[in-house]
Amino acid sequence: MRATGIGSMPGDDLSAVSRFVIDTFGDEGIVFVPELPDRGAPSGMIGRTAGLLPLPIDLQPAGWRLAPGEGMDQRRARAALRADLDVLEELLAGQAVRLKQQVVGPLTLAATIERPRGDKVLADHGARRELAEALAEAVSEHVAELVRRFPGELVVQVDEPAITAVLGGRVPTASGFGKHRSVDTPLADALLAPVVRVIRDGGATPVVHSCAPDVPVSLLAGAGFAAIAFDLALAEPSDAWAQAFESGTDLWFGATDAARVEEFMGRLGFAPESFADRGAITPACGLAGRSPRDARTALERAANAAASLT
Repeated sequence: MRATGIGSMPGDDLSAVSRFVIDTFGDEGIVFVPELPDRGAPSGMIGRTAGLLPLPIDLQPAGWRLAPGEGMDQRRARAALRADLDVLEELLAGQAVRLKQQVVGPLTLAATIERPRGDKVLADHGARRELAEALAEAVSEHVAELVRRFPGELVVQVDEPAITAVLGGRVPTASGFGKHRSVDTPLADALLAPVVRVIRDGGATPVVHSCAPDVPVSLLAGAGFAAIAFDLALAEPSDAWAQAFESGTDLWFGATDAARVEEFMGRLGFAPESFADRGAITPACGLAGRSPRDARTALERAANAAASLT
């Protein structure tokens, strides 16, 4: 069992955070590229991915929005990620590690980014498709860059915190008085599958993460993700989890207590030896809201729990 972090961390000193991540996960775990939203929106989860997209986007008071031309904050996001990768590359100094980069998935992007005239991309079928296609193009190019920069195994984590809200029709409209129509499973799969495909084609392993309740396990396994990362406290053992695991989809447990992992898998009918080498231990979600000390402790506990299950 390996261990890693979800992505976001507190603070604004990337070098110090990256050193801790490398020291904690560089040998047996998965080193992740830290996101430091304390540095501003361009360094947050959405901003990072907005910087990769080949679509002009700017940052408005209400959030990220498709625009006639590239905005200053999109350029800042692109430059910040490039500088962060330079720092990580220097710190690793050619060391071959398992490395994980996070990007935001197409459903959460559609539920977050606005169209030029307002309201979310989610409201427009054609715009959703174009955004997903642009994301797949961006991820393909980014994976190629990561392969050039870093030797060793590469994992791309697709973050979908809004997926259950999108599927359930719970994303508010701009007025706040209504909800966007739900996206059904075939349409969601059509948005996710191209992103999964370019990750695999680039030689990386696609993992999806959602710390929301009611994770759509069957949809995500069917889309081709190699693993599903989830908040164990919000998951109920069910046939869907068992079927996904039996079909070859690994599980990344958002819990730093090995006993809880064993209990969950035991209720699915799996003994520890059957999953010890098929997954990872992570904190339940990103750690940007924690104090630096608490965040470091959470990562250390994840590493210790993974070691006890191996």
